Amino acid sequence: MTRWRQRIGADDLSALVQESLAAAHRAGALQAEDMERVTVDTTVQPKAVTFPTDAKLMQRAREKLVALAQEWGIGLRQSYARVGKRAAMKQGRYAHAKQFNRARRELRRLKTYLGRVIRDIRRKIAGNEALTDAFKRPLWLAERVMTQQRRDPLPKVYSLHAPEVECIGKGKAAKPYEFGCKVTVTTTNRPAAGGHFVLHIDARHGNPYDGHTLKAAVEATEAWTGVTARRIYVDKGYRGHGLDRFKVWISGNKAPTNAIRRELRRRSAIEPVIGHMKNDGLLGRNFLKGKSGDRINAILCGAGHNFRLLLRWLRLLLSMIRAVLRAERHNLNAQLV
Repeated sequence: MTRWRQRIGADDLSALVQESLAAAHRAGALQAEDMERVTVDTTVQPKAVTFPTDAKLMQRAREKLVALAQEWGIGLRQSYARVGKRAAMKQGRYAHAKQFNRARRELRRLKTYLGRVIRDIRRKIAGNEALTDAFKRPLWLAERVMTQQRRDPLPKVYSLHAPEVECIGKGKAAKPYEFGCKVTVTTTNRPAAGGHFVLHIDARHGNPYDGHTLKAAVEATEAWTGVTARRIYVDKGYRGHGLDRFKVWISGNKAPTNAIRRELRRRSAIEPVIGHMKNDGLLGRNFLKGKSGDRINAILCGAGHNFRLLLRWLRLLLSMIRAVLRAERHNLNAQLV
């Protein structure tokens, strides 16, 4: 499956979502007028990474550099395997006990160990082109982990195996910070006959402001469905979107008609759809590699949600057909008696 996903790519995988919508339309589960009024929202697609701490990242960076040096046959002065592990354990214990001066002392010790390994490797690989190329990215990541500060302008490294991970705060009490990427989701405003179908879904890197993603999301939705969106409903995070204000309606604003008021109250119906994709699908934890993996996972989650709705619709039709046939058979037997 990995080779298949990489060969097709995220752009061509969108055909799966389009085909799921076309199949739903052919089966009568989705009509064209259902796609004229849409709801757009963003969510966070968490990456399969552990919660990042400075101590954890420095310890892991040192372990990776030592393992790579052993793989290439580079003899280090010291690997710090025993004392590094002990310092990482002590730092976690001191931080948990709110003994922050001691925790900072152990963190400085971990930083010292990592810096010594980095400088030792740089001395050993100097002048060797093959070794320089092999250690270029691991050394850059290790130095970034060692030197990054709270308010650095450069993007921070939150995971060594997935450096593209971003820290996103959505204001949730249970999850103040989530580590992954932002995903834009577009669904039907009112449920179609088959349910709330996902009309468009894609990952957005760089943690953009929600309002700046609306134009691209609407254009992609219209391209995927072939239907022009007449009314778009969003939450207050989309203020300043820059689109036609008579086409985009923000929750909390006064609605001019009863129809728009009813549809605006249905804006929050997109939240259970996102929840189903996170729990029933794999939007809640992405295991695919890189930025392309973020996009591929999001698109496949949208296609899977649509196909689940379509299968439920077909099962419902099949049960109705069986009920009609059973009733006709019962009536025929009654007439024969």
